Amino acid sequence: MARRTKKVGITGRFGARYGTSVRYRVKKCESYKLAAAKCPRCQAKAVRRVSVGLWACRKCGATFTGGAYTLSTPAGVLSFRVTKRKEKEAAE
Repeated sequence: MARRTKKVGITGRFGARYGTSVRYRVKKCESYKLAAAKCPRCQAKAVRRVSVGLWACRKCGATFTGGAYTLSTPAGVLSFRVTKRKEKEAAE
């Protein structure tokens, strides 16, 4: 069976509507959203999006919060780092 789209991938359902740059941004977001991510707990590539901001590992069953389209956001990484540093300072 022949491929239906060459460049547009998942955004082929939009046809010629909405403009190229908008469809490209949607393609990027949805490819991140649908791809399996690496689990921070068990390191398996089995984390899938459950709903907006909720991610679950299908192997170990862990549930995480994150971004709407990605498992971690820049702000989330920063807050995790700050929290770790404060815990380390409190332990000393």
